[in-house]
Amino acid sequence: LAERIPADHPLRPSRARADEALGALNGRFEGLYSSMGRPSIPPEMLLRATLLQAFFSVRSERMLMEQIDYNLLFRWFVGLAVDAEVWHPTVFTHNRDRLLEAEVAHEFLAALLALPQVRKLLSSEHFSVDGTLIDAWASMKSFRPKDGSGEPPSPGRNGERNFHKEKRSNETHASTTDPDARLYRKADGRESRLCFMGHVLMENRNGLAVDAALTHATGTAERQAALAMLDRRKGSGRMTLGADKAYDVTAFVEDLRERQVTPHIAINWTVSRQGVVRKTALDGRATRHAGYGISQILRKRIEEVFGWIKTQAGLAKVKVRGIAKVEAVFTFAVAAYNLIRIPKLLA
Repeated sequence: LAERIPADHPLRPSRARADEALGALNGRFEGLYSSMGRPSIPPEMLLRATLLQAFFSVRSERMLMEQIDYNLLFRWFVGLAVDAEVWHPTVFTHNRDRLLEAEVAHEFLAALLALPQVRKLLSSEHFSVDGTLIDAWASMKSFRPKDGSGEPPSPGRNGERNFHKEKRSNETHASTTDPDARLYRKADGRESRLCFMGHVLMENRNGLAVDAALTHATGTAERQAALAMLDRRKGSGRMTLGADKAYDVTAFVEDLRERQVTPHIAINWTVSRQGVVRKTALDGRATRHAGYGISQILRKRIEEVFGWIKTQAGLAKVKVRGIAKVEAVFTFAVAAYNLIRIPKLLA
């Protein structure tokens, strides 16, 4: 089957590096499965199929199984023989969900970045961070009072629900479809929607994502996730962190300095309705250096990661429920982005 795939096909180097990263997780996989009972789908195949779904914008597991059934390229990448039977979509989904709940996604991303040929591409000093909203797999009609009150949607296939003059908040309401989703509005004048917040830490040398996290959508989630991702990189020495003006908060800047991280954050010069300019948390210790301006230019490349994840990987609206599964899918999409970028950087 491998002979049918062109030697210069772009998926060949991606498959090779994915296999190297998966090889480092063999011990982890052995602990997840029992030697008793019916044989399950090999975890390596599950993860390769998940990567394919991101690479080729396959919108459902049923369509993915259909593609693997007749597409030789897909069969080769997953590691399925030409005459092997393809799994039923429900069986595939159940096995993959069990793997997603085991926090394998972060370990796979870490194993990929630890490969010798990848490590030399990464900066150990200069990083950028940002967050983006990921729509939950839940409708606004599912956002109902926690005490059980309120009108249910009208009967029918897609019953209507009147929200006018009804005050709704995350304290009093929750989604009956995905209780982990939160009602959040990105900015004044924008619509509120049920969503999660995805976060990426990017190194500035080549724009590769070195860490990912997914949290509830709150006003402080971006800064909390940034600190959590930086804490996982302890021992890297002094670093710089580029970010947009949403991170220009005194407490966050102080937390960065305690961690020996120089804040290269965009200054928030917001003017209030009274005409008062907001006071920034930054000072000349960071902004007077030329590196500050460089970080402000390079940090915008993190939008390329989010753009690929939402368009190519199809995560503008996630198709799983529960924050643990959503974080795993988001992290695998980040790893898939790196797998696409790395061969181009090494060429």
